[in-house]
Amino acid sequence: MSENESPSPSAVQASREVRAVISRLRRRILKASEVEDLTLGQSSVLARLSDRGSITASELAAIEGVRHQSMTATVTALASMGLVERRPDPDDGRRLLITLTPEGVRRVEEGRQVRTEWLAERLQDRCTEEERRTVIAAMAVLERLNRD
Repeated sequence: MSENESPSPSAVQASREVRAVISRLRRRILKASEVEDLTLGQSSVLARLSDRGSITASELAAIEGVRHQSMTATVTALASMGLVERRPDPDDGRRLLITLTPEGVRRVEEGRQVRTEWLAERLQDRCTEEERRTVIAAMAVLERLNRD
């Protein structure tokens, strides 16, 4: 599309519908695995640590888009629950790296399993085989949007 061309009406409609559905579906999936003792922010930090391994509170704050002080409070709460630990950085003793404990790893994996099962059950109960294949094909199309 050239710089002067506007998106087609179908592109605008598809954009609106995809964003709305993904937003609602994300909330439903997260609610399905909601754990009473964790906030959404704490759950997000655990997932980030699972994906990235050991990182500093400053790096976590930047990734999550929160102030360093807020992240420090979140990490302190998670540490008090035994889900994360702080260790000196072997390359820079002035820095502390935050990592998941074995219990933290278990909680992340358990949450992912619950979310996967919730969505799989919905797809099984509410969609035909043809509709599930359509969803798979649509995900391939949406994934193309993520590529640069």
